[in-house]
Amino acid sequence: MSPTAKMKKTAVAETKTTRKGVAKPAGNVVDLEMSTGADSHMGLRLWLRMLTTTNLVQAELRKRLRAEFDTTLPRFDLMAQLERHPDGLKMTELSRRMMVTGGNVTGITDQLEQEGLVVRDVDPNDRRSISVKLTAEGRRSFDKMAIAHEQWVVEMFGGLDLDEKSRVHGRLGKLKQHLLDNLGN
Repeated sequence: MSPTAKMKKTAVAETKTTRKGVAKPAGNVVDLEMSTGADSHMGLRLWLRMLTTTNLVQAELRKRLRAEFDTTLPRFDLMAQLERHPDGLKMTELSRRMMVTGGNVTGITDQLEQEGLVVRDVDPNDRRSISVKLTAEGRRSFDKMAIAHEQWVVEMFGGLDLDEKSRVHGRLGKLKQHLLDNLGN
């Protein structure tokens, strides 16, 4: 296993939970990007810091969604996509937007459909084409989760003031545009 893969695998495992329920690095854990060595390229160190931070936030969101709503992050993500598209999305489009396989989307959709949170609609012009949309109950359920999710994210980023958040957001936007322009996407 490569050093980067090893660091990715342990990024979430090396956390502890505070009294407020927020995941944070265990006291004896050095930032994972520092384990690359001081002579490593800053680009690699930045990538690992972004990855570690993302893993910490995702782990906390997963934990809270499970505890508060007895659901998973992939289920929340699928419902979030459908909430943005009230007329529904085709299964293939859901798969593309969520960056997962069609089988994953089908499994999550099956569960949500059994719970009455989504419904499948067959396209009358193409019976192979199936769209999924939130039911009224699904919309109510998602709205509650979305409010809590937003509050959690705001809390987790509370260590930065508004100016710091704006600067990081702007710089990541610049990096994102560079990647889009130069990686053939």
